[in-house]
Amino acid sequence: MENTLVWQALVTFSAMERKHFGQWLRSEFFNRRTQPVLLFEYLQHCIVKKQLPSREKANQFIHQEKEIASAQPTALTDLAMRLLLSELLGHIETFLAYNNYFTAPENRALQAANAYRKRGLDKHFNQCLQSAYNQWEQQPNRHTEYWNANATIAYERYQYLSVGRRTEPLNLQDVSDQTDLAYMANKLRHACFARTHQAVFKTDYHFGLLDAVIEYLGRKTELLAHPAIGLYYYCYHFLLHQDSDTYFQTFKKELLAQSQQLPEDEVRNLHLLAINYCIKRINQMDTPYMKEALDLYKSALAGDLLLEYGQLSHFAFNNIVAIALRSGETDWAATFIEKYAEKVEKKHQVATYHLNSARVAYVQGRHDEALLHLQKADYKDLINNLIAKTLQLKIYYEMGEADALDAHLQSMQTFIRRQRIIGYHKMNYLNIIKYAKKLATHNPNDKKERAKLADQISGEQYLTEREWFLSQLK
Repeated sequence: MENTLVWQALVTFSAMERKHFGQWLRSEFFNRRTQPVLLFEYLQHCIVKKQLPSREKANQFIHQEKEIASAQPTALTDLAMRLLLSELLGHIETFLAYNNYFTAPENRALQAANAYRKRGLDKHFNQCLQSAYNQWEQQPNRHTEYWNANATIAYERYQYLSVGRRTEPLNLQDVSDQTDLAYMANKLRHACFARTHQAVFKTDYHFGLLDAVIEYLGRKTELLAHPAIGLYYYCYHFLLHQDSDTYFQTFKKELLAQSQQLPEDEVRNLHLLAINYCIKRINQMDTPYMKEALDLYKSALAGDLLLEYGQLSHFAFNNIVAIALRSGETDWAATFIEKYAEKVEKKHQVATYHLNSARVAYVQGRHDEALLHLQKADYKDLINNLIAKTLQLKIYYEMGEADALDAHLQSMQTFIRRQRIIGYHKMNYLNIIKYAKKLATHNPNDKKERAKLADQISGEQYLTEREWFLSQLK
């Protein structure tokens, strides 16, 4: 029974949500049957007691409760239990939909206005529609949903005015303007997400009227002042054109200035779109984007945008430290590690702390301390393991530990070939081993050999440690 949609939904409810849902179920307006209430009470009991539910015990619970009302209670058949679960799921979905939409006062007022208009209650309609407009204006966000609401409010006003008043002035221009703004905001937001996914998934999307929207906004630049339109307009341009530094800089400036006008989840998404773009440019050796990425990470951290359920992904943690170190902000990286390590997922916390502490110690020239950190963690995550092994080989080379380096490279090569690593990662780490071996065995006094090796390293497609290898040949 723990695999049912009902159970999986209820375990996500807070205690207060379960209390309110229980009140909902017991209200005759929403439910007049006893069995859904009894099934919910059983599942609620299981959640509180931290027990997994079973169909047999659920049936027994409902059966026992019914004894009070019936001298000959009948246990539910499997079909009846499935139907009851489906019925309870329907109540859950209605409850969630109601809470999700109607608890926002601006949405309530708009729906009430719609109902009043259909009943011909002019005074009620005008009062509710004005209330909906005022409430949307008073809330701080100027996101796509704001423009959608404005378009709906304008259309409601038109439907009210148009009844029997064809020769009088109507608000058709306002309806057109608000509809355009809502469409452009929706279209641009979708286009940015599609472009990002397209780069990862290698698929083609057809963008319909997007070119017309882009061309129109190129002429109506005053509309770019709206964050739901301008931010995604600039974002789309830098995602589309790899050399669009101007669009990126404008986007970054506007994002940092206008983030208070957008909801938190949207600000997070915009930061991630820009950060992923920066990482792509960094991988293309555009080193100025190190600072850009770090600025965005700092902004996201300041707003707690990278935390999900209070936790920070170890992937994001590693990226932040790596970019900070490559940007020369070693002290900031060390402070970040101490402040945020406890927010990493529990199963990756120890390994992430020691791996990144080792990185900082290495950059500061404390090689022995870096090796101690590397030895203190069990790197269950494959990429973390490979990052640690790469750092270890760099330390052995710089310390002149030739035998340790040789043994480490052999072990690392065997490890990689035994792993199911796809594409880029496998080629990258095998190249690291290949060039580490060449670096360890080349003649440092032969300028031609050093120059040839440097050319090979510079021309290698997959090599994340390119800068380090080239620095050893200077």
